[in-house]
Amino acid sequence: MRSPFRVLPGRAGRKSTTREPIIQEPEPFEPEATRRTAGATESSHANRGWWDRNADDYQVEHGTFLGDDRFVWGPEGLDETEAELLGPPEELKGKGVLEIGAGAAQCSRWLAAQGARPVALDLSHRQLQHALRIGTQGIALVEADAGALPFRDGVFDLACSAYGALPFVADPVPVLREVRRVLRPGGRFVFSVTHPIRWAFPDEPGPEGLSVAASYFDRTPYVEQDEAGRAVYVEHHRTLGDRVRDVVAAGFRLVDLVEPEWPSWNSQEWGGWSPLRGNLIPGTAIFVCVRDERDA
Repeated sequence: MRSPFRVLPGRAGRKSTTREPIIQEPEPFEPEATRRTAGATESSHANRGWWDRNADDYQVEHGTFLGDDRFVWGPEGLDETEAELLGPPEELKGKGVLEIGAGAAQCSRWLAAQGARPVALDLSHRQLQHALRIGTQGIALVEADAGALPFRDGVFDLACSAYGALPFVADPVPVLREVRRVLRPGGRFVFSVTHPIRWAFPDEPGPEGLSVAASYFDRTPYVEQDEAGRAVYVEHHRTLGDRVRDVVAAGFRLVDLVEPEWPSWNSQEWGGWSPLRGNLIPGTAIFVCVRDERDA
């Protein structure tokens, strides 16, 4: 077993001539990965802390791929410029758009460039600091929980979320209902999440990630926890059917389900996403939802 301590530089191999204690410091703790239940409060607290601690590394590692003002739906690289899941870009001008789980607000920056009026909302203070660093011209930043949106009813024309909030909440329906509440009748909400089939495979980009290793139907959350068993990161699994039922239960109408194919130009690996796996199984699911006009 490796010692949980390491000797400070210059101490190793030196014989002490006094009673001065050898100063040691603990190695960085590696969270334990497990599958266990995790409720709404624990999930929210853990994920706020995780994103605050890891926002800097995330932006360094993925900032080039995401760009400063691109709207990318997932690791495959599907771009809203081509996908038009929110509608034709020329029709976004003047539209009020809520981006949920905005991170450094890359998507909102693209929306502002089309003439929209985006609001970038995130749970993580540090992620929003990166949004400030890159620039916020034409964008409003809001730090809040997606399950308790600080807006009046019916104030947005559109809402979007690229891997934001929904994978990390214990119960997606209250979040979806909040989004529906702040949309005008006829408003559209488009969100992307990890494709549910991915939960049956190891999170590995190479050949070792191509064999089923777990039950697709096991909804037990993935949790990383500290020495005391406190969650420091939580991600929740829903099957494809669960996601559809959640959308309907929240009062939306599902009008499209997009499963992006891996494009030939994309050679990068992002966690378990890779060209090898992306050419065989879907990695992202994008749900296009509408609050019907008759709901006015």
